[in-house]
Amino acid sequence: MAAVPAARGESEPEPVHTSPDPTSGSLDIPRPHPQHEEHEERDEHHDHEERQGHRQPDTAPNSGVPGPGVAEIVAQAVARAMEEDDTQDLPNVSAPHRGTAVTDVPLHLPFRAASTAPLPERAPAVAPRPARPAPGRRVPRGDDRLREHRGPVLPGWVGVAVGGLALAGCTAVLWRAGAVPDAFAAAFGAAPRAFHGLRATHWPPLAFLGIVALVALGGLGRSRTGHAWVLTLFGRYRGTVRRTGLTWVSPLLLRRRVDVRLRHWRSDPMPAVDSGGLALQVVVQVVWQVKDTARATLAVADHTEYLAQQVESAMARVLSQLPADAFHEDAPTLRDAEAVGDALTRMLAAETEAVGIEVFSAQPTRIEYAAEVAEAMRRRRVAAIDAKHRDTVLTSVVDAVDDTVHRLTSRGLVELDDYERKALVKDLTVAFYTGRAE
Repeated sequence: MAAVPAARGESEPEPVHTSPDPTSGSLDIPRPHPQHEEHEERDEHHDHEERQGHRQPDTAPNSGVPGPGVAEIVAQAVARAMEEDDTQDLPNVSAPHRGTAVTDVPLHLPFRAASTAPLPERAPAVAPRPARPAPGRRVPRGDDRLREHRGPVLPGWVGVAVGGLALAGCTAVLWRAGAVPDAFAAAFGAAPRAFHGLRATHWPPLAFLGIVALVALGGLGRSRTGHAWVLTLFGRYRGTVRRTGLTWVSPLLLRRRVDVRLRHWRSDPMPAVDSGGLALQVVVQVVWQVKDTARATLAVADHTEYLAQQVESAMARVLSQLPADAFHEDAPTLRDAEAVGDALTRMLAAETEAVGIEVFSAQPTRIEYAAEVAEAMRRRRVAAIDAKHRDTVLTSVVDAVDDTVHRLTSRGLVELDDYERKALVKDLTVAFYTGRAE
């Protein structure tokens, strides 16, 4: 076992080696050096003063020497050395066994004790909350897969030519079989042939040429300017034909005609309310055009009915943001047709884009009060106009009186005290106001 010396600079005690007495049943315990005892007593007294409240070292057990044991002395020496060297706490040193040799250990240890400071607690991870959908009304979005593209179409003369050749082939087969009348054959310069019935070799070419003639002539159609055909095959969109004139489209495709001209729609008087809750009657005129024929035909049941309903909805939202009239203040109202029309056009264009409709203008042409409030609002408007007129007249009268009094006094024509000035102002005000009222 090893022990650490009590302090630096002190004399090391000479180790005393003892051997067990064969005649006695216990070991002889070495006594410490006298000088060493004095240092230990002073150290104990000093530690007692610094560490009041601590337990005094007991007498070593199973020893006949009074005072602290070897373990307590070693612990005190290590504590003083650590305070002088500013080192951290060392692990506890176990007490050496009695009767063993003592070996000196250097004071400077090759390493410092690991820090026992508690690690900072990591904040528990908070699970992110699922994002909530944005509140409010959302603008409808169309199907990106449903967009107008060019459909399969050929010029009409191709169908006419193919159909004519197929019919000519059928006539030739019938002539060879003798089924063509003699007069008809003679008209085309062909020799008449005797009819012996249609054989099995005649039926396949007749059937093939007949089908070609039906397909070629059955796909012919006339497309008018300002209209388009939306083609579908078994419910699937196959394209749009905007070509005009005689065209050929496969007869297997279903055609739906769509008007793509610039159109305008004037509504009937529709009910609405302003920001103050007053009932209104509004007439709106919309200029629009079908931009995407696929969406206008397949994305909605009836695009014209959809437009009419969206006009009424957008008009109700726009008109409810402003008052119809501001009688006693200078504020924006629904009488500003340009601002109201711009707001209505933007909102309606966003609503109808999903169905392939382009809105160029949406303008309210008439905004009137409903019949139940029209008379009351008319009286209120007349009163507001009258009050504004009186205010204008009074302002002009006051300005005229102030200008007249200022000129009289500044030019030295009259000298007025306070009483005379008040009387003059009163008389001038009555005279000017009477004249303006007349």
